[in-house]
Amino acid sequence: MKQEWFVIVNPVSGNGKAKKKWQPIYNELKKQGFKFTYAFTEYEKHSIKLIKNAIKHGITKFICVGGDGSLHHMINGIFHHSKTINSKAIKVGIIPIGTGNDWIKTYGISKNYKKAIAIIKQKKLFLQDIGKITLIPSNKVVYFNNLAGIGFDAHVVNYVHKFKHLGFIAYLVSTLVSIVNYKRSLLKIKFNKQIIKQPSLLFLIGICKYSGGGMQLTNYISSNDGKFDITYLDKINLITILKHIAKLFNGKVTDLPFVNSYITSEASVKVLDDKKTYIQADGEIIGTGDFKVEILPKAIAFIIK
Repeated sequence: MKQEWFVIVNPVSGNGKAKKKWQPIYNELKKQGFKFTYAFTEYEKHSIKLIKNAIKHGITKFICVGGDGSLHHMINGIFHHSKTINSKAIKVGIIPIGTGNDWIKTYGISKNYKKAIAIIKQKKLFLQDIGKITLIPSNKVVYFNNLAGIGFDAHVVNYVHKFKHLGFIAYLVSTLVSIVNYKRSLLKIKFNKQIIKQPSLLFLIGICKYSGGGMQLTNYISSNDGKFDITYLDKINLITILKHIAKLFNGKVTDLPFVNSYITSEASVKVLDDKKTYIQADGEIIGTGDFKVEILPKAIAFIIK
């Protein structure tokens, strides 16, 4: 296997900050002794093609320069194209430049690029769980490394791009706007031999701790225990959200009596009405409608603090 790193840069991450900061990042990587090649993504999901080619040429060490969406596409590239190599042998580091930067918060990775590079250089590896979503009926497979969901949260994600110039506040603004106009879907949710069948606001499937620009919406336990942290909510109104807005960020929202938390390793969701119900994974819209999800325990090695 080649010992050099392959750096994938998403130039539009952070509203174009990644492109502007690439030269000092490049210089710092050189300064800290990294041997690497790099490529800029030229279109959405381009990193999946870049990863496939890199793995084909024996590269197993990757650095993502971008945000949560960039890391999401990199992870999908690895898992869709690593059939000839054990995914646990692949190492992934991140130099975070994005809007939400939620995945890094679980591990305390700095948004300062010099400190982020120093963390990668230390090569402290952590085998993390990965989620695998299969969309129905297409059987399209999507992987996620942070958090996925159907319903309200995905509706918020669909709004976020309109407010991205606001930075992480974009998620909060999108949440407040969406709560006014979102119409609940009738869902049939199955997990742990339990069935929920009723109009539902959201169904969140968490691996890591943060989402939505720093919100803590699941009862997080561990990112490598082989279990999803599930949050289910059937309804809520704007007044209730405003009353408990601090709890969205301090992790206490799951203590509220109308918020339901569960642990599971797999689940399935079926939409029983004709509403267009979005599914999101790591803050990316991946489809609508029915799906099943399962966890891949300790599936890939991330470099963390």
